[in-house]
Amino acid sequence: MTFSVALSPEFHSAVTTRSFPELGWISKVYVNRPAVVRHAEQIKKWKTLKGNWQAAWLLKAVTCIDLTTLSGDDTPSNVQRLCFKAKHPIREDLLKALDMHDKGITAAAVCVYPARVSDAVNTLKAAGCNIPVASVAAGFPSGQTPLETKLAEIKLAVEYGAREIDIVISRSLVLTGQWEGLYEEIRLCRAACGEAHMKTILATGELGSLANVYKASMIAMMAGSDFIKTSTGKEVENATFPVGVVMMRAIKEYYWQTGYKVGFKPAGGIRTAKEAITWLMLVKEELGVEWLTPELFRLGASSLLGDIEQQIFYYVTGSYPLQHDLAMA
Repeated sequence: MTFSVALSPEFHSAVTTRSFPELGWISKVYVNRPAVVRHAEQIKKWKTLKGNWQAAWLLKAVTCIDLTTLSGDDTPSNVQRLCFKAKHPIREDLLKALDMHDKGITAAAVCVYPARVSDAVNTLKAAGCNIPVASVAAGFPSGQTPLETKLAEIKLAVEYGAREIDIVISRSLVLTGQWEGLYEEIRLCRAACGEAHMKTILATGELGSLANVYKASMIAMMAGSDFIKTSTGKEVENATFPVGVVMMRAIKEYYWQTGYKVGFKPAGGIRTAKEAITWLMLVKEELGVEWLTPELFRLGASSLLGDIEQQIFYYVTGSYPLQHDLAMA
Protein backbone atom coordinates (compact mmCIF):
# COMPACT_ATOMS: atom_id res chain seq x y z
CA MET A 1 0.00 0.00 0.00
CA THR A 2 1.41 3.36 -1.01
CA PHE A 3 1.03 6.08 1.56
CA SER A 4 3.14 9.21 1.48
CA VAL A 5 3.56 12.05 3.91
CA ALA A 6 6.17 14.58 2.90
CA LEU A 7 7.96 16.29 5.78
CA SER A 8 10.81 18.79 5.78
CA PRO A 9 14.09 18.65 7.79
CA GLU A 10 12.70 21.46 9.97
CA PHE A 11 10.01 19.07 11.20
CA HIS A 12 12.55 16.50 12.32
CA SER A 13 14.48 19.19 14.21
CA ALA A 14 11.36 20.44 15.97
CA VAL A 15 9.93 17.05 16.91
CA THR A 16 13.26 15.62 18.09
CA THR A 17 13.71 18.44 20.57
CA ARG A 18 10.01 18.20 21.60
CA SER A 19 9.76 21.92 21.02
CA PHE A 20 8.24 24.17 18.40
CA PRO A 21 10.87 26.62 17.11
CA GLU A 22 9.15 27.31 13.78
CA LEU A 23 6.34 26.03 11.57
CA GLY A 24 7.64 26.28 8.05
CA TRP A 25 7.57 22.51 7.66
CA ILE A 26 3.82 22.21 8.16
CA SER A 27 2.94 23.70 4.77
CA LYS A 28 4.93 20.87 3.15
CA VAL A 29 2.92 18.04 4.69
CA TYR A 30 1.24 15.96 2.00
CA VAL A 31 -1.11 13.00 2.49
CA ASN A 32 -1.84 10.65 -0.39
CA ARG A 33 -5.61 10.55 0.09
CA PRO A 34 -6.40 7.97 -2.66
CA ALA A 35 -3.90 5.55 -1.11
CA VAL A 36 -5.38 6.04 2.34
CA VAL A 37 -8.92 5.51 1.07
CA ARG A 38 -7.89 2.34 -0.81
CA HIS A 39 -6.27 1.00 2.33
CA ALA A 40 -9.41 1.79 4.34
CA GLU A 41 -11.53 -0.16 1.85
CA GLN A 42 -9.21 -3.15 2.27
CA ILE A 43 -9.58 -2.93 6.04
CA LYS A 44 -13.36 -3.27 5.72
CA LYS A 45 -12.84 -6.56 3.88
CA TRP A 46 -10.71 -8.19 6.56
CA LYS A 47 -12.02 -11.58 7.64
CA THR A 48 -13.97 -11.79 10.87
CA LEU A 49 -12.34 -13.81 13.64
CA LYS A 50 -14.20 -16.85 14.92
CA GLY A 51 -14.29 -19.05 17.99
CA ASN A 52 -11.62 -18.73 20.67
CA TRP A 53 -9.80 -16.00 18.76
CA GLN A 54 -12.90 -13.86 18.56
CA ALA A 55 -13.64 -14.27 22.28
CA ALA A 56 -10.06 -13.35 23.19
CA TRP A 57 -10.06 -10.22 21.05
CA LEU A 58 -13.45 -9.17 22.40
CA LEU A 59 -12.22 -9.43 25.99
CA LYS A 60 -9.18 -7.37 25.01
CA ALA A 61 -11.53 -4.76 23.53
CA VAL A 62 -13.49 -4.62 26.80
CA THR A 63 -10.34 -3.72 28.75
CA CYS A 64 -9.72 -0.80 26.36
CA ILE A 65 -13.20 0.76 26.48
CA ASP A 66 -13.77 4.18 27.99
CA LEU A 67 -17.33 3.48 29.10
CA THR A 68 -19.05 6.77 28.44
CA THR A 69 -22.17 8.74 29.22
CA LEU A 70 -22.32 12.30 27.89
CA SER A 71 -25.99 13.20 27.93
CA GLY A 72 -27.76 16.30 29.12
CA ASP A 73 -29.99 14.17 31.34
CA ASP A 74 -27.16 12.35 33.16
CA THR A 75 -27.91 11.94 36.85
CA PRO A 76 -25.99 10.49 39.82
CA SER A 77 -27.97 7.26 39.51
CA ASN A 78 -27.20 6.51 35.87
CA VAL A 79 -23.53 7.40 36.46
CA GLN A 80 -23.49 4.96 39.38
CA ARG A 81 -24.98 2.26 37.15
CA LEU A 82 -22.34 2.95 34.53
CA CYS A 83 -19.57 2.64 37.13
CA PHE A 84 -20.81 -0.75 38.33
CA LYS A 85 -20.99 -1.91 34.71
CA ALA A 86 -17.41 -0.72 34.20
CA LYS A 87 -16.31 -2.86 37.15
CA HIS A 88 -18.32 -5.87 35.96
CA PRO A 89 -18.48 -5.44 32.17
CA ILE A 90 -19.15 -9.13 31.45
CA ARG A 91 -21.38 -11.43 33.47
CA GLU A 92 -19.38 -13.44 36.00
CA ASP A 93 -20.70 -16.83 34.86
CA LEU A 94 -19.68 -16.05 31.27
CA LEU A 95 -16.16 -15.16 32.40
CA LYS A 96 -15.99 -18.39 34.44
CA ALA A 97 -16.97 -20.39 31.36
CA LEU A 98 -14.03 -18.76 29.58
CA ASP A 99 -11.73 -19.28 32.60
CA MET A 100 -11.25 -15.50 32.77
CA HIS A 101 -13.16 -14.75 35.98
CA ASP A 102 -9.99 -14.08 37.98
CA LYS A 103 -8.15 -11.95 35.42
CA GLY A 104 -9.49 -8.60 36.63
CA ILE A 105 -11.32 -7.72 33.44
CA THR A 106 -12.83 -4.24 33.73
CA ALA A 107 -13.42 -1.31 31.42
CA ALA A 108 -10.43 1.00 31.02
CA ALA A 109 -12.16 4.12 32.36
CA VAL A 110 -15.49 5.79 33.01
CA CYS A 111 -15.95 9.01 31.01
CA VAL A 112 -18.42 11.71 32.09
CA TYR A 113 -18.98 15.45 32.08
CA PRO A 114 -17.12 17.49 34.75
CA ALA A 115 -20.30 17.93 36.80
CA ARG A 116 -20.61 14.15 37.17
CA VAL A 117 -16.96 13.40 37.99
CA SER A 118 -17.50 13.40 41.76
CA ASP A 119 -20.42 10.96 41.39
CA ALA A 120 -18.23 8.56 39.42
CA VAL A 121 -15.20 8.91 41.71
CA ASN A 122 -17.26 8.29 44.85
CA THR A 123 -19.08 5.31 43.35
CA LEU A 124 -15.89 3.60 42.18
CA LYS A 125 -14.20 4.27 45.52
CA ALA A 126 -17.13 2.77 47.41
CA ALA A 127 -16.95 -0.28 45.13
CA GLY A 128 -13.27 -0.74 45.96
CA CYS A 129 -12.32 -0.19 42.33
CA ASN A 130 -9.34 1.69 40.91
CA ILE A 131 -10.82 2.35 37.46
CA PRO A 132 -9.88 5.94 36.51
CA VAL A 133 -12.51 8.55 35.85
CA ALA A 134 -12.08 10.54 32.64
CA SER A 135 -13.78 13.86 32.06
CA VAL A 136 -14.40 15.75 28.85
CA ALA A 137 -13.43 19.39 29.15
CA ALA A 138 -12.16 22.48 27.32
CA GLY A 139 -15.48 23.45 25.78
CA PHE A 140 -16.59 19.95 24.76
CA PRO A 141 -17.95 19.26 22.19
CA SER A 142 -17.72 22.40 20.04
CA GLY A 143 -14.56 23.97 21.45
CA GLN A 144 -16.23 27.37 21.04
CA THR A 145 -15.31 28.53 24.53
CA PRO A 146 -12.79 31.19 25.66
CA LEU A 147 -9.41 29.69 26.54
CA GLU A 148 -9.61 30.95 30.13
CA THR A 149 -12.89 29.08 30.58
CA LYS A 150 -11.41 25.92 29.04
CA LEU A 151 -8.49 25.96 31.44
CA ALA A 152 -10.75 26.60 34.43
CA GLU A 153 -12.98 23.67 33.43
CA ILE A 154 -9.97 21.35 33.16
CA LYS A 155 -8.67 22.38 36.58
CA LEU A 156 -12.10 21.86 38.15
CA ALA A 157 -12.44 18.38 36.63
CA VAL A 158 -9.02 17.44 38.03
CA GLU A 159 -9.95 18.93 41.39
CA TYR A 160 -13.12 16.80 41.42
CA GLY A 161 -10.99 13.68 40.98
CA ALA A 162 -10.64 13.06 37.23
CA ARG A 163 -7.41 11.22 36.43
CA GLU A 164 -7.85 11.62 32.67
CA ILE A 165 -9.00 14.68 30.73
CA ASP A 166 -10.36 14.53 27.18
CA ILE A 167 -9.95 18.04 25.78
CA VAL A 168 -11.29 19.21 22.44
CA ILE A 169 -9.37 21.54 20.15
CA SER A 170 -10.64 24.74 18.55
CA ARG A 171 -11.28 23.59 14.98
CA SER A 172 -11.10 27.16 13.73
CA LEU A 173 -7.36 27.23 14.51
CA VAL A 174 -6.84 24.32 12.11
CA LEU A 175 -9.18 25.57 9.41
CA THR A 176 -7.53 29.01 9.37
CA GLY A 177 -3.99 27.66 9.59
CA GLN A 178 -3.20 29.12 13.02
CA TRP A 179 -0.78 26.34 13.96
CA GLU A 180 1.15 28.33 16.56
CA GLY A 181 -2.14 29.17 18.26
CA LEU A 182 -3.20 25.51 18.25
CA TYR A 183 0.12 24.44 19.75
CA GLU A 184 -0.12 27.05 22.49
CA GLU A 185 -3.73 26.19 23.34
CA ILE A 186 -2.95 22.49 23.70
CA ARG A 187 0.24 23.24 25.67
CA LEU A 188 -1.71 25.33 28.17
CA CYS A 189 -4.37 22.64 28.48
CA ARG A 190 -1.63 20.09 29.15
CA ALA A 191 -0.26 22.29 31.94
CA ALA A 192 -3.75 22.68 33.43
CA CYS A 193 -4.15 18.88 33.56
CA GLY A 194 -1.25 18.53 35.99
CA GLU A 195 -0.69 14.84 36.70
CA ALA A 196 -3.87 13.79 34.89
CA HIS A 197 -3.42 12.17 31.48
CA MET A 198 -4.62 14.28 28.59
CA LYS A 199 -6.38 12.97 25.49
CA THR A 200 -6.69 15.55 22.72
CA ILE A 201 -9.84 15.25 20.59
CA LEU A 202 -9.17 16.45 17.04
CA ALA A 203 -12.80 16.27 15.83
CA THR A 204 -11.43 14.93 12.54
CA GLY A 205 -14.77 15.06 10.75
CA GLU A 206 -14.63 18.86 10.98
CA LEU A 207 -10.98 19.47 9.96
CA GLY A 208 -11.54 19.57 6.20
CA SER A 209 -8.78 17.23 4.97
CA LEU A 210 -6.58 14.29 5.89
CA ALA A 211 -3.55 16.58 5.68
CA ASN A 212 -5.08 18.74 8.41
CA VAL A 213 -5.69 15.59 10.46
CA TYR A 214 -1.99 14.71 10.19
CA LYS A 215 -0.86 18.25 11.03
CA ALA A 216 -3.18 18.54 14.02
CA SER A 217 -2.06 15.10 15.24
CA MET A 218 1.58 16.13 15.15
CA ILE A 219 1.01 19.45 16.89
CA ALA A 220 -1.12 17.80 19.59
CA MET A 221 1.66 15.31 20.33
CA MET A 222 4.38 17.98 20.31
CA ALA A 223 2.32 20.05 22.76
CA GLY A 224 2.32 17.16 25.24
CA SER A 225 -0.79 15.06 24.57
CA ASP A 226 -0.74 11.56 26.07
CA PHE A 227 -3.38 10.40 23.55
CA ILE A 228 -4.82 11.72 20.33
CA LYS A 229 -8.52 10.97 19.80
CA THR A 230 -10.59 11.07 16.63
CA SER A 231 -13.91 12.57 17.64
CA THR A 232 -16.26 13.88 20.27
CA GLY A 233 -18.99 11.51 19.10
CA LYS A 234 -21.17 14.53 18.41
CA GLU A 235 -19.97 15.28 14.87
CA VAL A 236 -21.72 14.08 11.74
CA GLU A 237 -18.64 12.01 10.86
CA ASN A 238 -16.77 10.37 13.73
CA ALA A 239 -14.16 7.59 13.83
CA THR A 240 -13.37 6.33 10.32
CA PHE A 241 -10.60 4.07 9.09
CA PRO A 242 -8.97 6.69 6.80
CA VAL A 243 -8.47 9.16 9.66
CA GLY A 244 -7.41 6.29 11.91
CA VAL A 245 -4.67 5.30 9.48
CA VAL A 246 -3.44 8.89 9.17
CA MET A 247 -3.39 9.46 12.92
CA MET A 248 -1.58 6.19 13.55
CA ARG A 249 1.02 7.01 10.90
CA ALA A 250 1.57 10.31 12.71
CA ILE A 251 1.95 8.47 16.03
CA LYS A 252 4.46 6.09 14.45
CA GLU A 253 6.50 8.93 12.93
CA TYR A 254 6.49 10.78 16.25
CA TYR A 255 7.68 7.66 18.06
CA TRP A 256 10.46 7.09 15.55
CA GLN A 257 11.69 10.64 15.98
CA THR A 258 11.35 11.05 19.75
CA GLY A 259 11.00 7.66 21.40
CA TYR A 260 7.72 8.82 23.01
CA LYS A 261 4.72 6.52 22.68
CA VAL A 262 1.47 8.45 22.30
CA GLY A 263 -1.83 6.63 22.63
CA PHE A 264 -4.66 6.45 20.09
CA LYS A 265 -8.40 6.57 20.75
CA PRO A 266 -11.06 6.18 18.07
CA ALA A 267 -14.43 7.38 19.34
CA GLY A 268 -17.92 7.92 18.03
CA GLY A 269 -20.01 5.52 15.98
CA ILE A 270 -18.23 2.33 17.12
CA ARG A 271 -21.18 0.17 18.13
CA THR A 272 -20.50 -3.44 17.14
CA ALA A 273 -18.12 -6.12 18.30
CA LYS A 274 -16.92 -6.61 14.73
CA GLU A 275 -15.98 -2.93 14.43
CA ALA A 276 -14.11 -3.07 17.73
CA ILE A 277 -12.06 -6.06 16.60
CA THR A 278 -11.26 -4.36 13.30
CA TRP A 279 -9.91 -1.32 15.16
CA LEU A 280 -7.78 -3.58 17.35
CA MET A 281 -6.41 -5.37 14.29
CA LEU A 282 -5.67 -2.05 12.59
CA VAL A 283 -3.72 -0.84 15.63
CA LYS A 284 -1.77 -4.11 15.65
CA GLU A 285 -0.92 -3.70 11.96
CA GLU A 286 0.00 0.00 12.08
CA LEU A 287 1.59 0.40 15.52
CA GLY A 288 2.32 -3.10 16.81
CA VAL A 289 1.14 -5.28 19.67
CA GLU A 290 2.76 -3.01 22.26
CA TRP A 291 0.00 -0.48 21.57
CA LEU A 292 -2.74 -3.00 22.39
CA THR A 293 -2.97 -2.03 26.05
CA PRO A 294 -5.24 0.41 27.90
CA GLU A 295 -2.18 2.61 28.43
CA LEU A 296 -1.89 3.24 24.68
CA PHE A 297 -5.24 2.34 23.10
CA ARG A 298 -8.80 3.19 24.04
CA LEU A 299 -12.18 2.80 22.42
CA GLY A 300 -14.60 5.62 23.15
CA ALA A 301 -18.07 4.09 23.29
CA SER A 302 -21.38 4.08 25.10
CA SER A 303 -23.28 1.20 23.47
CA LEU A 304 -20.39 -0.99 22.22
CA LEU A 305 -20.07 -3.00 25.43
CA GLY A 306 -23.62 -4.27 25.10
CA ASP A 307 -22.95 -5.85 21.71
CA ILE A 308 -19.65 -7.36 22.88
CA GLU A 309 -21.35 -8.98 25.87
CA GLN A 310 -24.06 -10.37 23.57
CA GLN A 311 -21.43 -11.94 21.32
CA ILE A 312 -19.63 -13.49 24.29
CA PHE A 313 -22.97 -14.79 25.60
CA TYR A 314 -23.59 -16.42 22.21
CA TYR A 315 -20.08 -17.94 22.15
CA VAL A 316 -20.55 -19.48 25.61
CA THR A 317 -24.20 -20.60 25.38
CA GLY A 318 -24.85 -21.03 21.66
CA SER A 319 -27.80 -18.65 21.69
CA TYR A 320 -28.30 -14.91 21.91
CA PRO A 321 -29.48 -13.42 25.23
CA LEU A 322 -32.99 -12.28 25.96
CA GLN A 323 -33.42 -8.64 26.91
CA HIS A 324 -33.34 -9.38 30.66
CA ASP A 325 -30.28 -11.65 30.52
CA LEU A 326 -27.67 -8.88 30.57
CA ALA A 327 -27.35 -5.96 32.97
CA MET A 328 -27.99 -2.47 31.67
CA ALA A 329 -25.02 -0.15 31.29
